[in-house]
Amino acid sequence: MPQLNPDPWFMTLIFAWLIFLLIIPIKVLSHISPNEPSPVNTEKHKTGSWDWLW
Repeated sequence: MPQLNPDPWFMTLIFAWLIFLLIIPIKVLSHISPNEPSPVNTEKHKTGSWDWLW
């Protein structure tokens, strides 16, 4: 049964994983986010009680 012979597909599998693990993360991490996050204010917001109308 030839489908059990891993020889023709083993190198393809190895090269695919090398691309996924080595090349793609470098290209993805090289992008810069256009909107840098701004720091969150530490002051507390004033919240009032809510009077229900019923």
